[in-house]
Amino acid sequence: MTHRRLTGRRLVLATHNAGKLRENAALLAEYGIAVEGAKALGLPEPAETATTFLGNAGIKALAAARATGDVALADDSGFSLAALDGAPGVYTADWAETPEGTRDYAAGMAKVERLARHATDRRAWFSCALVLAWPDGHTEGFLGEAHGVWIWPPRGDRGFGFDPMFQPEGHSETFGEMAPEAKHAISHRAAAFRLLAAACLTKGEEQE
Repeated sequence: MTHRRLTGRRLVLATHNAGKLRENAALLAEYGIAVEGAKALGLPEPAETATTFLGNAGIKALAAARATGDVALADDSGFSLAALDGAPGVYTADWAETPEGTRDYAAGMAKVERLARHATDRRAWFSCALVLAWPDGHTEGFLGEAHGVWIWPPRGDRGFGFDPMFQPEGHSETFGEMAPEAKHAISHRAAAFRLLAAACLTKGEEQE
């Protein structure tokens, strides 16, 4: 399969989530790609009406690319439990939604624990879809996962979202306890980014 390569050195990151903006910007820095977030550009958040991570990431990436005329990268991610048949999954952010329209991830994590507390199966995983979109409508999508177990009570104040209740395989720390560089090496976002980079990115010195 032939993928479209990114030739520019600038991307719009189609997210209003500061944590996703920070992590994706760090991954792109190695490739000399400057990024600007959708919030800083005043772009609205489109309705995420798809039922898959790749579908929702595509909606966001295409909206940002068409609004700005630049290539855009969008991220859609979520937390899943085997004991809940993969929930909350693509609806992870909705589980943290408050009546005021904000997100309370501590309440979201408490909901997960309340529903799964009597389960013996502790398997959990994070999924991340990354979609690059061009203004002409072309997209490239990639899906990565990180597997481990869910823990309670949550531990750590690093990361964001449901990170404090996820302990990845082979590690004693949660994503919420890990230093950013340690999480970046093994995360679902890093797994998706490795696929994207191999297919679509070129380091600066390789372009010369």
